[in-house]
Amino acid sequence: MAQKLDKQVDKTEERIVAVEEAFGKTEQFLEKNQQLILIFLGVIIVVVLGFFGFKRFYLAPREKEAESQMFMAQKYFEQDSLKKALNGDGQYLGFLSIIDEYGMTKSANLSHYYAGVSYLKLGQFDNAISQLKKFSAGDQVIGPLAKGALGDAYVETNDIQKGIGCYIEAAEKGKNEFISPYFYMKAAMGYTELSDFQNALKMYKKIKDEYPRSNEGRDIERYIAFAEGKIGEKK
Repeated sequence: MAQKLDKQVDKTEERIVAVEEAFGKTEQFLEKNQQLILIFLGVIIVVVLGFFGFKRFYLAPREKEAESQMFMAQKYFEQDSLKKALNGDGQYLGFLSIIDEYGMTKSANLSHYYAGVSYLKLGQFDNAISQLKKFSAGDQVIGPLAKGALGDAYVETNDIQKGIGCYIEAAEKGKNEFISPYFYMKAAMGYTELSDFQNALKMYKKIKDEYPRSNEGRDIERYIAFAEGKIGEKK
């Protein structure tokens, strides 16, 4: 019993010595590298302060400027004066200039969406794709609408498979009775265009199961019957 106690005491002493050695090495490291550590901490502080200063004194004022310029472009967009919305009217900037001049602002990001939809309406589908791909949003409404518009642009360029992918992504981003069934239906139409009736049927059934009260859901049985009929023809 005494031997066991002696061994436990020895082990405890060994641990204490090891901890003391570790602290000693740490102190030596800090003493040797004190200047480097202070420089490193100083750099971190400067970067953090610089970031907040940049946001407050540079980005925030530019955000206000961009918003005031964008007001008129949005007005032209709502009036379907799409070329003025894109290029401005000589007094106010259009979406394209806002993107160029205020590139890091929220307004510039939103301008990618408006510019993409404007190009889509003008039939300039490659430009629409370019702008819509640059837009980023976590918004539950504009995000899905932008993704759906990108799908439309792909379909117009005959890249139906990519268009379908965008429609499904838009539907899954939307998650409501208006947006989701609308884009699931567009995805189903795309699959139908490709004669992929199995996947079209999956989209129709998704609308039936998840959004039966939507506008698309009220008439969904007819589409399901059509897809099932086409699948039956192939057997």
